[in-house]
Amino acid sequence: MDGGPQAAVAARVPGAAGLGLLPPPSARRVPAALLADPGWTAERVAALARRYRSGDRRALATVWWYSASAVLLTPFAAGLATGRPLSPRLADTTLHEVGGVLLAGVSSAPAGPDPAGDLREALAAAVAAVAEVGGMRRRPLWAVATDSLAGRLLAVGRAVGDVAAVTAAAAPVAAAVGDPMPAPRYVDVGGTRFVRRASCCLLTRLPGEAMCTACPARPPAHRQVLLEAAAGLW
Repeated sequence: MDGGPQAAVAARVPGAAGLGLLPPPSARRVPAALLADPGWTAERVAALARRYRSGDRRALATVWWYSASAVLLTPFAAGLATGRPLSPRLADTTLHEVGGVLLAGVSSAPAGPDPAGDLREALAAAVAAVAEVGGMRRRPLWAVATDSLAGRLLAVGRAVGDVAAVTAAAAPVAAAVGDPMPAPRYVDVGGTRFVRRASCCLLTRLPGEAMCTACPARPPAHRQVLLEAAAGLW
């Protein structure tokens, strides 16, 4: 990545490596275009099935996409936050994995004249592959993508010390992408911002996994208490 467009972005983001903007030296390069390949995606979901000893295709595919979409969207989010927009096109992006787990994404090009259109195309291609493998509708996977976008912008906003300004980009981006991408949402609890999730990752349908703190399936009052604890209010 030395000297590439993302290098300039990563240099402006404290903790860039931890956010997945700098690939580990030992990582294996994976063309992001493979996200649109149902055969390759099926292999990744099958690996997850062996790990969890589960045959729940829908849950496995959703969990896979929850992770993969966050990695895919990290360069795009960081580019927006730093004023150096990066291309979200699959053809311009390389993913990096260690031990079969995607850890980093690198965009090799500045954003083109229609970044929202490029993002729509990239997400639509990946969502179609995951939906086919999981035997599920596409809209829930678009909701996962919304939460990944919101989450990545929030993480980068925290890193650069301007959560309000960076997360303010989430809604305009989703609106520019258009239907079926729902609007990203946030909630502030005790001065700490969290993603107000539009999706459920279905992790609890896999053996031994607990419900996420901000899961939309939780009763609102229970979720509020957990977020207050996460915000350090008690």
